[in-house]
Amino acid sequence: MKRLELSDIPEAAVFEACRDELRGRIIAHKDLRRVEIGDRVTLLFEDRETLRWQVLEMCRVEGTRDAAGIQHELDVYNELIPGEDELTATLFIEITDLAEIRPALDRLVGLDEHVTLEVGGHAVRAVFDPDQMEDDRISAVQYIRFRFPAEAAAAFRAGEPATLGIDHPNYTCRARLAPEVQASLAADLAGGCAPLVDLDAVAPAALPEETVVLARGRVRAVRPARGRAEGHVCVEVPGDARPYLELPEDLTAELHALALEMARGVTRTHGRCRISVDATAVPARIDVYAPPGPAR
Repeated sequence: MKRLELSDIPEAAVFEACRDELRGRIIAHKDLRRVEIGDRVTLLFEDRETLRWQVLEMCRVEGTRDAAGIQHELDVYNELIPGEDELTATLFIEITDLAEIRPALDRLVGLDEHVTLEVGGHAVRAVFDPDQMEDDRISAVQYIRFRFPAEAAAAFRAGEPATLGIDHPNYTCRARLAPEVQASLAADLAGGCAPLVDLDAVAPAALPEETVVLARGRVRAVRPARGRAEGHVCVEVPGDARPYLELPEDLTAELHALALEMARGVTRTHGRCRISVDATAVPARIDVYAPPGPAR
């Protein structure tokens, strides 16, 4: 399956314009790629669309717009892109009782030796990420791969019955893949599904516009069309091609003064405020917004 590239990540405004539609389709797509094995283990199988959504959401939440920052997110999530004749998944060990989390996880040490996908007479063992593994501990979230021999991949694509199984001494369960789930996963072995939404086709007229809240001297405060949180305002230096770290002290002082003024307004309205600096963005900017959670 082809890895994600910068060209697969649209500008923030384009994503915002179609985010609701894409979110609905991603939820439905994930429903076809989620398999429960017993009452404590769930696998969510990843592909380019689930991982592109993760990159888009991470960039949205963190306000990442520069190419270097986006590429960093791509490098992280591209590690989960399936290779040829391969499925990848995020494995969740679901424990709701907080007091039981550590003892329950301790009982599952060694799980990496006991997860298989059976199809066409082949038992394909899951390969766990070695960087996550310890001899005496296991985390509740694991990244795994199923690397199919050619014959097993052919059987899976042909729709022969497939079963996920765990035969750990302290947890033994099996789950037959529903035909619609197997069909969705079989697309991964054939290069992946088509994009759920054609982000390149979003019409410019559909894109929301930002609003200038206040301009003072060489800086201004802009309210994004769809901010990351309540009260979100970007304080920026328009028309200046230098990032924050390269600004002269007098211009930085102007930027900070307006950011503090905006922060006082956000605090009065929402009872809380957060200020963050994107050191690499051009034009240079400071984000001011009310973070999620109750007022303090």
